[in-house]
Amino acid sequence: MMDDEILAEAPSTSAKCCKSKQAVSPSAVSGPPVVQSPPAQTPHLDPATDPTAYVKQVDGGFELHLIVDNLTCPGCVPKIEDALAVVPGIGTARVNLSLGRLKVTWSDPAFDPRVVGETLTRIGYRTIPYNAAVLDRLTDDQDRRLLRALAVAGFAAANIMLLSVSVWSGNVTDMGPATRTLFHWISALIALPTVVYSGQPFYRSAWSALRAGRLNMDVPISLAVLLATSASVMESVLSGRYAYFDAAVGLLFFLLIGRYLDHRMRARATSVGSNLLALKAVAATVITPDGRRTALPADQLRLGMIVAVVPGDRIPADGTVARGRSDVDASLITGESTPVAVAPGDTVYAGTLCLSGPLEITVDRADRNTLLAQIVALMENAGQAKARYTRLADRMARIYAPTVHVLAASTFVGWLIFDSGGWHPALMNAIAVLIITCPCALGLAVPMVQAVATGRLLRSGVLVKSGDALERLSEIDTVVLDKTGTLTLGRPELVNRDDLAAEDMALASCIAQGTRHPLAQALVRAVPPAGPAPDMREEPGLGLAASIDGAEVRLGNRAWCGVAIDPESDAVDSELWLKRPNAAPVQFRFRDRLRPDAAAAVNAFRARGLAVEMLSGDRIPVVTAMAKELGITEFTAAARPQHKVARLQTLAARGRKVLMIGDGLNDAPALASAYVSISPALASDISQIAADLIFRGERLGSVVEAIDTARRARARIFENFGMSLVYNVLAVPIAVAGWVTPLIAALAMSGSSIAVTLNALRLARRGPERAP
Repeated sequence: MMDDEILAEAPSTSAKCCKSKQAVSPSAVSGPPVVQSPPAQTPHLDPATDPTAYVKQVDGGFELHLIVDNLTCPGCVPKIEDALAVVPGIGTARVNLSLGRLKVTWSDPAFDPRVVGETLTRIGYRTIPYNAAVLDRLTDDQDRRLLRALAVAGFAAANIMLLSVSVWSGNVTDMGPATRTLFHWISALIALPTVVYSGQPFYRSAWSALRAGRLNMDVPISLAVLLATSASVMESVLSGRYAYFDAAVGLLFFLLIGRYLDHRMRARATSVGSNLLALKAVAATVITPDGRRTALPADQLRLGMIVAVVPGDRIPADGTVARGRSDVDASLITGESTPVAVAPGDTVYAGTLCLSGPLEITVDRADRNTLLAQIVALMENAGQAKARYTRLADRMARIYAPTVHVLAASTFVGWLIFDSGGWHPALMNAIAVLIITCPCALGLAVPMVQAVATGRLLRSGVLVKSGDALERLSEIDTVVLDKTGTLTLGRPELVNRDDLAAEDMALASCIAQGTRHPLAQALVRAVPPAGPAPDMREEPGLGLAASIDGAEVRLGNRAWCGVAIDPESDAVDSELWLKRPNAAPVQFRFRDRLRPDAAAAVNAFRARGLAVEMLSGDRIPVVTAMAKELGITEFTAAARPQHKVARLQTLAARGRKVLMIGDGLNDAPALASAYVSISPALASDISQIAADLIFRGERLGSVVEAIDTARRARARIFENFGMSLVYNVLAVPIAVAGWVTPLIAALAMSGSSIAVTLNALRLARRGPERAP
């Protein structure tokens, strides 16, 4: 059972204010979710009745993550979700069997989150708000309980088996009834306390379910163990020839082996997020205003504090380098193994490793608001969503409980009527049916694969934000690429600075602050703004319009600034134009570099049977030159956002399943129109991009790996479904026919779950395996 006392972490929250008015796109406004910090006095909070302190405010409403104590089988998933679906005010309720977590969302601020815990308590589940430290402690406690129960059951099974071998031998030789009965009672003395103690993991879950008027997987397991034990006691009292203490204890032993291994492998499959959070610094060295240095827990850092980091230490918070230079291992964030050189003014992130020189860093974000925490949250949220295959498995698991009990009862009655052996074989065969029909393998078929696949991609620098993204990614047949920031690095450089007037550069830079477009950001980098951004509006695909001294000043493309398009021009530089009233337009020219593996990635897409196309808003000469360099024959230039959407809709109408790879900040309409979408991202943009997946770093090879992983994940899911189907088609009739003992049934049931999990873990291997 879970501990009642939860030590809640109090995250630091902060907000930055901008005195100037600035219009930006909605996607650029959305930042990390605001976490409602727990109150200071929470050690004795009863989370089952008051989880309010753990509610997070997100875009469109509120969400609450809970740990479900006795979430033991696939049948629990639909029961919890169905119970919460009818609660007024709840928007969605999603259970992740692999993580043992429940995510609940709602939009009404007046909704009382305590209703969630009360509802689940009524149907036999105990919940506490999600807390990583508490979850780790509970996982360790459960492991220890299972190991203790397993050790007791194993010791008892070995001793009872020795006695049983003597009885079996005596039944065919000259053992007398008194000796046989004595051996039965010795076995009972060993078996009865063992059944009571080692069966507790199953009994508690089964009792909670029955008390709430429902059935779960542990009900038939408990019933089978207790029936075998009761029948054995009765035989011992009546001095009968057969007792089944060995079956009852052996059944528990093998079931506990299966449950422990399943529990450990689930933890391994879902450990990536926890391992990432384990990389964060535990303590920080804070430099006080008077110059003193003092140690402080990392979760107590606040905005504006100065922290000192020495080589070999992990950076404790997101922040800006105030003093010092160093190389930083940022592979945790970028997916790139090459260290990054940082200097004053550069941004660094929690969990990255300082390598060569001491740094002093001004804290911008700490604790659960850091980028590292956001990455882990994104991965876990993806695991909460329901893919199509998961929904199918859940529907199949719904019919398990009534079916297995009817089937077991029918087996008992059938053998009792049509077999002359009496109630002994009928009971043993019914017990075998109760055990062997458990749908654990079916319930784990999808979530295990999803957990392993998302963990592998996270280590490769790819974040999965949508729960069914991998499923859709595995089905694509066309790749559509944006140019700027996708095929290129998205870091263009101003190349005609010497030809520009200082006044023009200052004005353009001031306006460029109002957008995240790569060319505008390049201008800001080249010419830092001298003042705040003016009032302005942004026209997607065109540019910005700012109001300065009552006059409109535009910064954007040729059409936006009234510059005629020169059909004879073959210039390949990207450009921005500045247009002021009564003044000639001013051209700013930029040059960007292709990603180092852009050509290799395009070839890899084709090698996998994918059609490749480029959609860009840049000028025809620029796009044509790049398409020729990359060998892309299908391309469109000067495409505005609506044109990109129209093209994607045309492809969809032809039955194509399109992967759109584009800038998540500027291509949001196109990304939303695609079958599945991936965006490149700088670390600071991760929480703002609405694509299904995000890849970090400079290489497009991670997108190729994402496609391969998605295809392999799909194959593993089908393999798991196939194994589950074959298992049930073969095992159930054999059990009904009486060819399987309860012990063999326990081995088969546990083995099927372990086989499915091991098959999913194959995805974690890094080898030359090609996607099917």
